[in-house]
Amino acid sequence: MEIQKVDNITHQEFIKNFYEPGIPVVFKNASSVWKAKGLFSPDWFKNNYGDRVLKKEGKTYTMSEVFDLVESSTIENPAPYPLKYNITTDLPELLPLIQPLNLNYALPNWLESQWFKKGYWGSATELFIGGPGGKFPYLHLDYYHLNAWITQLYGEKQFTVFPRGQEHLLYPKADDPWRSEVNIFEPDYEKFPKYKEATPINFAVGPGETLFIPFGTWHSAYSLTTTISVAFDQLNEKNYKPFLKDVWDFKRREGIVKALTMHSYAWLGCKIGNSLK
Repeated sequence: MEIQKVDNITHQEFIKNFYEPGIPVVFKNASSVWKAKGLFSPDWFKNNYGDRVLKKEGKTYTMSEVFDLVESSTIENPAPYPLKYNITTDLPELLPLIQPLNLNYALPNWLESQWFKKGYWGSATELFIGGPGGKFPYLHLDYYHLNAWITQLYGEKQFTVFPRGQEHLLYPKADDPWRSEVNIFEPDYEKFPKYKEATPINFAVGPGETLFIPFGTWHSAYSLTTTISVAFDQLNEKNYKPFLKDVWDFKRREGIVKALTMHSYAWLGCKIGNSLK
């Protein structure tokens, strides 16, 4: 399996060749429809939002301090990762710069409806900031069986994905099957011998490129340089059934009343979304 990089394909070609079979793909220029492309940079954020506050691991940073951290990050002494902002609540001024959010490919996306915007469903439009050596702390699946779209707007990041059907080689945690026990960057083959049979696929995503990660794909990321990216999730008729199951399973931990309420709300949202296609 090789991750393709495509340019100027139609939405129909994307659906047929990648979305329906559940294959990750990198779009070279889908982000050209965003004003953010070519605009976002460390200096731009420092100049415009330098005093915006972020809390991470019990500490509070201004955005200027965040970029100071990542620009001085090294492989030996990496900055905390991920440093992320919820764009809708923390940086709403950026929203006009990332429209259309769906890039004309993530269609349909029921999460863009006003119905789903009323609650938090395991998805958010997020700004990720990282520095050299910064890596996602664990190999994982995205919660709620949502498709992930990640647009790299500054710097270069290495992603690792695994072909479907290798779950038994990746040692999902017993109490959280969405996360692997294996540190794929420094695997312990004595503790996790089956991982030797896994076939990780590594590839780089550079400035202006967008990665589509279909639901059910194990993945992780590693910053090669100072990086700025925007990520959002997608829900529609292809993944709404496992999505609803996840809503029930997660909310059930908070009690039966909470599960019934949230599952009913999510179910109705899916029905509304499906009626609009």
